[in-house]
Amino acid sequence: MVHSDSDPPLLNHYGTLLCHSTQCDEPQTRVTMEECQLPLIDLCDLGSDDEMVHRACAAAICKASSEWGFFQVVNHGISSQLVDKMRSEQVKLFRAPFETKATSGLLNNSYRWGSPRATCPNQFSWSEAYHVPLTKVSDEACYGDFKSLREVMTCFAAAMSELSRLLAGILTENLGHWKQASISNICDETTCFLRLNHYPACPISPEIFGLVPHTDSDFLTILCQDQVGGLQLMKDSKWVTVKPNKDALIVNIGDLFQAWSNDVYKSVEHKVVSNATTDRYSIAYFLCPSYDSLIESFVKPSIYRRFTFREYREQVQEDVRKTGYKVGLPRFLLKGSEDLTTTTTTESNTRLYIPSITAKS
Repeated sequence: MVHSDSDPPLLNHYGTLLCHSTQCDEPQTRVTMEECQLPLIDLCDLGSDDEMVHRACAAAICKASSEWGFFQVVNHGISSQLVDKMRSEQVKLFRAPFETKATSGLLNNSYRWGSPRATCPNQFSWSEAYHVPLTKVSDEACYGDFKSLREVMTCFAAAMSELSRLLAGILTENLGHWKQASISNICDETTCFLRLNHYPACPISPEIFGLVPHTDSDFLTILCQDQVGGLQLMKDSKWVTVKPNKDALIVNIGDLFQAWSNDVYKSVEHKVVSNATTDRYSIAYFLCPSYDSLIESFVKPSIYRRFTFREYREQVQEDVRKTGYKVGLPRFLLKGSEDLTTTTTTESNTRLYIPSITAKS
């Protein structure tokens, strides 16, 4: 197995885990997954002069967020030319020598690879990433020799931010008009992130995750992925594979929106499976609030107690540090409300591991 000097030492770390792990779940056997077509929503309808068409589009967004926790959007306002430029710059960045990526402080020194806290192979992610605060996207000092990346990434981040606010506005309006203003008050460029992901080809084992099963610790995530595939999500208590659509962006609900909506919207477990022969690239935008933002359910009785985003992140990090796993929202259930949540949601959330590259998501 030949590696270029751009590859992080994933094989060495995985081999160490394989040799020294004494306490771990049984390896998961790769099986053929059912391929699904996520709900497809044409955002052009939001600009229709026909009020019924506009309302139907908004209703489809809310329905998909409730029934799937995932959906895909077309005519989203981000041009294919911008996506192609961003992908080209992303590939150039990850093809840089590993030493450059790991030590040069690029993109706010946000480079991460593998899963440093993993204690067994099932907790390991075969991937590398840059997790960049939006406030640093336009900072010239963050780019080193990758000057051409700055202009493209700045435009891309701005477009993703605008789209996230459009979708969040529709989802919050559906929960009650009083929530409409607050989403823009607690989420801005000082609180959101853009993450560039690279999943190198992994021919050594079909059981290795590209990214371990997890939910996102934000309000919502927008994903721009290539056509390699590998994204899977939990639907009706089974894993299904998401079929790539070159014209679409994927949107998924995060933990905070699930709590905010009192389980109207669902934060769904998802993962990336490795590919034996082909590298995969994706870019994710995370709509996050300020750390001191208060998260509380919009209807009573509430399923979850009130908490700040800082408190939520600290609890997640503490659980990962102590056990290697994220517990997430079940930690914040009010006493007596356990029966109001679905068994599937609780069970999936209690076995999620969050590696370093998703610790901020």
